[in-house]
Amino acid sequence: MRISIPKDHPRAESLRVREMLVDGLRGGLVVEEGLIAHGRGESFDYLIGETTTPSAIRAIKAAAAMLLTSSHPIISVNGNFAALCGKEIAELSMACGALIEVNLFYHSIHRERAIKSHLERFGARDVLGVGKNRTATIPYLNGERKHVDPMGIAVADTVFVPLEDGDRTEALVKMGKKVIAVDLNPLSRTAVHAHISIVDNVVRVIPILVQMILELKSENRDSLTSIIGKFDNIMNLNESLGLIRLGGSEINAIT
Repeated sequence: MRISIPKDHPRAESLRVREMLVDGLRGGLVVEEGLIAHGRGESFDYLIGETTTPSAIRAIKAAAAMLLTSSHPIISVNGNFAALCGKEIAELSMACGALIEVNLFYHSIHRERAIKSHLERFGARDVLGVGKNRTATIPYLNGERKHVDPMGIAVADTVFVPLEDGDRTEALVKMGKKVIAVDLNPLSRTAVHAHISIVDNVVRVIPILVQMILELKSENRDSLTSIIGKFDNIMNLNESLGLIRLGGSEINAIT
């Protein structure tokens, strides 16, 4: 049952995002298990103050530079990501020239097609990984997510994987691909194994990432490579973990 969310409610944005996921569930984009996964991430968001931190901004800048210097970047999309950021995914694809590929843990052709249609409504083009196009395989990985498009993730040099499973991140890294992740948990396998991990809520990340790409497009390749080279993922994760510890301490003090 949908309710009217008061604008001054302290959890107004969080409640709005939950409604978007429920709409995604009803529209066939999201599975029930995806709602549970979102709740787990949301708990970490509370601990960073539901805001984009300086360490997240540094990671977003490095991610923008990596996408701009990649020859064949791919945006990997699952149901939650599509439901929360459909318009922004299309904008990101256009900003950096990355192709979009659907990749699902709880796979069905119905969900693939629903996600493809949803993204196309926002202007996304040539969405990969749907139906019979999943003919390539990711080594070192079992399950449905190992099936990928031979024109997409299979040949990508950089894969952008918001809301990712750690085992697939590890497999992509073993294949020699650069991996950019968005994960609110800095201790997850995804965050630890990715080359650039943005510890933030994906709904805040993508608009900032698009803007950062547009700002950096005029920079030369040496400048962009320097931005990537100066970024230390482990140091950034440790800083994010410190903020979460501080948030937890403050909550404990209140309660």
